[in-house]
Amino acid sequence: MCRPLGSLGGVETATAGLLTELVRRGHGIDLLSTRSQEDVPGVRVHRLPVVAQPSILRVLSFALSARRVAARGAYDVVQSHERGLSQDIYRAGEGTHRAYLLAMGRDRVRVGPYHRIVCGLEKGIFECRRARHIVAISRGGKAEIERLYQTPPAAVSLIYNGVDLHRFHPDNRSRWGSVARDALGMDSSAWVVLFVGSGFERKGLAPLLQALGRIRDPRCRLLIVGKGDARPYRELARRLGIESRVLWLGQRRDVERLYAAADVVALPALYEPFGNVHLEALASGVPVLTSARAGGSEVVSSGRTGWVVSEPSADAIAGGLLALRETDRAAFVQAARQAAEPFTYAAEADAFESVYRRLRR
Repeated sequence: MCRPLGSLGGVETATAGLLTELVRRGHGIDLLSTRSQEDVPGVRVHRLPVVAQPSILRVLSFALSARRVAARGAYDVVQSHERGLSQDIYRAGEGTHRAYLLAMGRDRVRVGPYHRIVCGLEKGIFECRRARHIVAISRGGKAEIERLYQTPPAAVSLIYNGVDLHRFHPDNRSRWGSVARDALGMDSSAWVVLFVGSGFERKGLAPLLQALGRIRDPRCRLLIVGKGDARPYRELARRLGIESRVLWLGQRRDVERLYAAADVVALPALYEPFGNVHLEALASGVPVLTSARAGGSEVVSSGRTGWVVSEPSADAIAGGLLALRETDRAAFVQAARQAAEPFTYAAEADAFESVYRRLRR
């Protein structure tokens, strides 16, 4: 059970990669999604009737429809990548909503009904009343679930995301790097920071822009990829006097070409369960600046494959970017690629199959 795989979000990309590998291994899979889900080779798709708006009805109508269809399917294992009413396995790809609200400085008691409903759904899941097993996608995420909901450690497995090591590769820089820079109006002298992520506030775009304002070199440029309301961030860039150094690219399907054009990828998130961007950048041989609040920081080594700031503050981010800039890029390429290579979809599928066998026993 998951949202449509055709979209460009990290949850959808991770799910699509895992699904493809499980199909390749001969698993029979039904996919329960919304009406906009396209056909998936080797998979039987169930397009559920879901109320699109308001968001609270979207969440509830999907959960109700998915439970109804799953109940009459007689499946060996029901695995959900969305907060549902009944599932054998819940993959906590978005972490916990309760921790998200805390990280964003919001009181979960005073938030609106949407947030209360989401917290209520995940409470039933993490207390093992609506799921038999939980899959966390980072060590920090596993510890967070166990701490906030007193979930027994044995009920939570850690399974990292996989990444497409062919699509994201250091060779892309020689293949597409110069072409991509030319298309964006940047020459070889530019030092390019790439931000990839939808949900600008949560993923730390504001402190990243403030950090860019502290780096006075006009050759330092920031590319922003993702969807969201850019207006307050464009205004922030204008106030900081850096609007000419920031390029807004919206959502892109050719993000591998942008990694090829970048000198560093920055994701100084306030809250991020993992973030495929970390693995995609490392697989492309690009160092990553991130925050300790991001699960992806678990695969980044400061000074070797990138930089990890303890808190996503402008000063810390600027310091990390300057430290990375002072290091020869060639020193990062091999180490970054090696850090990503263990994170394959095959390794992810191996881990899920182990959970399936355990649950069937």
